[in-house]
Amino acid sequence: MAAAAWEAELRKAARTAAHADELQALRELGTLEQTEPRDRDGAVRDELTRRAGGYVQAEVDAWLAHALAAHLGHYRDPAAREEAAGLLTPPVLAHAALLAELARLVPTAAPGELAFAARLATAEPEAADLAALLTRATEPTGTEGSPA
Repeated sequence: MAAAAWEAELRKAARTAAHADELQALRELGTLEQTEPRDRDGAVRDELTRRAGGYVQAEVDAWLAHALAAHLGHYRDPAAREEAAGLLTPPVLAHAALLAELARLVPTAAPGELAFAARLATAEPEAADLAALLTRATEPTGTEGSPA
């Protein structure tokens, strides 16, 4: 039984390493943003960070945040988005929340115009609170159209 579990872990690690190789190659080609995320990308992010350090992590984090905000790939599934909340780092989640809210507020914004969201999410622990505040500030209060 223990041998089977160990072999399963080895296969899982091999799949993670192979997917990390694939994402690294796409990143080097400048096409990472054209790739849809898959299950276990959080583990792949950790593997890439272990291998190459922070400069890769920042690019992969931005890609994951965009995919999460736009509900791309396996993030189309609400359960996958909910699971991501427990697997991805707070800055990635804050970045995704800011991107989602900014895309809702300014749907014509170009991707480059939203690059500051990654810097804000990384530098400011309360970035997710800002996204929630923006959401509340733009939600209808239920009093529109009622006489004053």
